[in-house]
Amino acid sequence: MSWQPSQDADCDNETACAPVRAVITPKPKDIGGFEVRRVLPAIEARSIGPFVFFDHMGPAVMPAGQGIDVRPHPHIGLSTLTWLFDGSLMHRDSIGAVQEIRPGEVNWMTAGSGIVHSERSPDHFRDSDARIEGIQTWHALPADDEEIDPSFEHYGTEDIPVVDHGGVRIALIAGGAFGMVSPMKVYSETLYADVRMQAGTQFGMPAGAQERAVYIVDGEIEIAGETFGSMQMLVLEEYVTPAITSPQGAHLMVIGGAPIGPRKLWWNLVSTRPERIEQAKEDWKEGRFAKVPGEDEFIPLPEK
Repeated sequence: MSWQPSQDADCDNETACAPVRAVITPKPKDIGGFEVRRVLPAIEARSIGPFVFFDHMGPAVMPAGQGIDVRPHPHIGLSTLTWLFDGSLMHRDSIGAVQEIRPGEVNWMTAGSGIVHSERSPDHFRDSDARIEGIQTWHALPADDEEIDPSFEHYGTEDIPVVDHGGVRIALIAGGAFGMVSPMKVYSETLYADVRMQAGTQFGMPAGAQERAVYIVDGEIEIAGETFGSMQMLVLEEYVTPAITSPQGAHLMVIGGAPIGPRKLWWNLVSTRPERIEQAKEDWKEGRFAKVPGEDEFIPLPEK
């Protein structure tokens, strides 16, 4: 395994060039006592590589007896990826998968032609006050794969490659970077990593992916003489390789990949074809999607 803790930046000061093309600052939304920050899509960037949706869930402390209950709802044309920092969630879907996810694990659900799933706090989570925080992303499928059969895969902590060097710990969730290759099956070029920086450390952004962004979960970082703070997404210029430093420490999510092309997003549905969205809307309204075994509840089709 090779490691390069940092690399010379293509843009390393204010007089050279600006490696950060745009800064996205999401606004928090309360969804019944649970706070979510919708980062993508945004005016500044509709997508980054295949990432067409990026939600920062929490942090929140759920009182004893309460939890998250996202009722069954449909998806098409995408894969969803759940990555937790704290807490746990129970996934159930219409192809029969039932899987609890904990921090450091991956739930990777590919909707393709259509899937229905629910996400709920498991019973043991509700026994006492419990903290939950994490990231959920949607990855648009390539046009040729939009209608593949739905599937679900779970990757445990032992499956996710990790490197820890010089106070920087990187878990590579998807793709190949930092001298590692993730075993997670992806359908297009994807870069996804969880980076934990101790105070006074530095690392270099990988240069391979055309589109890349850094989301600051917590802490502060410096790029080319500028300081950025928690809960901001920094959209980088294509192919630049800035060095990222953190005088006080930071927790980051690095995302990227090849441009996926235009997509239509409506509610939980993603497609290259507007008529496919309309068909899926009608199918959900008329109850033609498969059901999640053992669950009778569902989220109705929004009116708008």
